[in-house]
This record gives sequence, C-alpha cells and structure tokens, in this order.
Amino acid sequence: MRIAIVINTSWNIFNFRLSLIKALLAEGHEVVAIAPKDAYSGRLKEAGCKFVPVEMEQGTNPLTDIRLIWRLYQTYKQVKPDVVLHYTIKPNIYGAIAAHWAGVPAINNVSGLGTVFITKDYISGIALRLYKYSFKYPAKVFFQNQDDRRLFLRNKLVRAGITEVLPGSGINLQEFVPAEKYVRNAPFVFLMVARVLYDKGVVEFVQASKLVQEQYPQVKCQLLGQVDEKSRSGIKNAELQEWLATGVIEYLGATDDVASVIANADCVVLPSYREGTPRTLLEAAAMAKPLIATNVPGCREVVQQSINGYLCKHRNAEDLADKMLQMLALNDEELEQMGRASRQIAVTRFDDRFVIDKYLHAIEEVTRQVKV
Repeated sequence: MRIAIVINTSWNIFNFRLSLIKALLAEGHEVVAIAPKDAYSGRLKEAGCKFVPVEMEQGTNPLTDIRLIWRLYQTYKQVKPDVVLHYTIKPNIYGAIAAHWAGVPAINNVSGLGTVFITKDYISGIALRLYKYSFKYPAKVFFQNQDDRRLFLRNKLVRAGITEVLPGSGINLQEFVPAEKYVRNAPFVFLMVARVLYDKGVVEFVQASKLVQEQYPQVKCQLLGQVDEKSRSGIKNAELQEWLATGVIEYLGATDDVASVIANADCVVLPSYREGTPRTLLEAAAMAKPLIATNVPGCREVVQQSINGYLCKHRNAEDLADKMLQMLALNDEELEQMGRASRQIAVTRFDDRFVIDKYLHAIEEVTRQVKV
C-alpha cells in the first residue's frame, strides 16, 4: 500500500512522525513524505521514504491557499496514494479538499489548534468556516485531547462518528529514558522547550523567571527552541536579545538532540496557552522529570496536579513563578518521586505504540471502505 504523509515542514515529519514511518515501512507499505523542502528532506529519504516537495506559504492569503489546494491535488494525482495522512492546519484543511477531489481517502490529525481558538478575530473566523467546509471530507479525524474534540463537535465542524482521540503523537520510550540515578543540580535548572512564540507562554516564562530569581538568584532558567519570526505568534529576535541581556534566561537555540538537554534539567516548564498534547512534556515525562504546565487543553492531559508536577494559570506569570517556587521547595526525595510518576504516566498512557496501532487500524479500515 502507498501511504502519503503531508505536513507543513519536513522537520516536523522527521522529528514527530518517524516512529510511525518506520512502523509503516516494517509492515511493507511504501511511504511518501509530502512537505516543503528543508534540511530534513534528505533525512526522510535516508529513513526509507520517498520525498515529494510541495511549497506551502505561511499566512492566510486566499490566492496562495487556493494554489496550495491545486498543488496538493496535482501531487495526489501524480503520487496515487492509497491513503493520505494530514497533520497541521493547512494540510488538514486544504489537503482534505485536494484528497476529496483526487478520490483519495484522508485521515486528518488535529495536533493542536494554534492561534485559531486562542484569538477571536477575523482570521480565526475564516479558519472556523474553512474547518467546517473541509472536514466534511476526511474518512477519519484524530484529535490529541478530548477538549479539542468536544470543541469541534460543539461548533459542528466534524461528524462525531469519524472522530477518535489519540494520546498525542506518543513517545518512544526506548529513546527517551530516565537517568540511572537521580541527581539534583546545583544550581537548580528550569527548562522550557518550545518554539519562541507568544502563545507558547515564553513571555510569562521570562517574567516568572525574573520573579523566582529575586528570591533565588542562582537558579538557572533556560529556553530551548527555534525562533520563528514569520509566525503570527512569533517573537522577534530583537526582543529575545533584550531578555538575554538582562541575564534572566539563558537561550540554548535549537537542537536535534533534545533528550541530552532535558537530561540536564531539574524541571521542565511549558506555560502554553493551548496545545494538542505537547511533545516536549511527553519527552520530559518519559525521562522522569517533574513538570510545570498551564491548566489548559493538552497540558493537563500530561501533568497531574501534585503527582508529577504542578498546573498553573495561563497568561499568569505570578502563578507560574509560585509553582516554580513550590518546585524549588521540594526535597530530593519528593522531586525524584514526581519524576517517577512522570515516567509511569508516559509508559501507561503515551507509549507511541498506542498511536501507531491506532493508525494501522484506521488505515486498514478506510482503505477497506474504498475497496467495498
């Protein structure tokens, strides 16, 4: 069977869908990655995929979006996949339409709603209408948390019968493993792993770090993630440099080896405004790290209050700082216990085998329906 995977960056496919790709290849399927060309496109080919470049512009220009539908339609007619798997907003919306035109069954994955449901403006209104129109077409729609699924059903954006909830993207428990022995850092290290976006809560993390360091000047607060100035929610590099000049946070840039950075942290923080199921929290949980995250859809699926971490109010630096101070007050045994609870949650609820098995079943189901 030929299976196409369509995402807005090759980087995303390589970093978040590689386990699924390997499982599909092991089952004897042919996998075609369809995405804009970037530094990771070649690595997808090395992993065993065929790669077809498709340009996807950022932003919401109607003309470029119409061109994207046509581009994807032509690609699907050329590649002739038996099923296409869509991820991220533009492939989910425009890819679903293109797949319908091409007569190819599609499986969509709503892995997070971005700024569409965070901000209420003209653009978000258009996005809602586009979701409602395009989501008539997929044979299956996966969500990464129940909150997002309920929101789509409440707004009548999708039929309940084709929806299902996955445990995020899952996590490879053999790749992300705890340290053999717990050791508390001196000084204590808080780490935030996220793209440098406003709606990831980066500003709140910087402000909270400043409040914490007023009481504990030696504490380290680190930020790991790509600057994305082109995003609607992107923080300008100039603003990031201003923060760095104060010495409140340390910026670690971006890396392919996230695990080695998480390994050196005492606590992983994600004050995001809304998520699907955040990959960074799953990675940290699998590595037995205590967590602090906002009490919002996606984050609260991973963090259990006072069990493996703390939930804080979103857009609230003071409450985030309070939770960071609570974490600092824990002794080594309590921190280690929280970390063990994180690992247990990752093992029992977020093993990527759960996600892979759901996809294998869904692919078999939707392709069987086409043959009938």
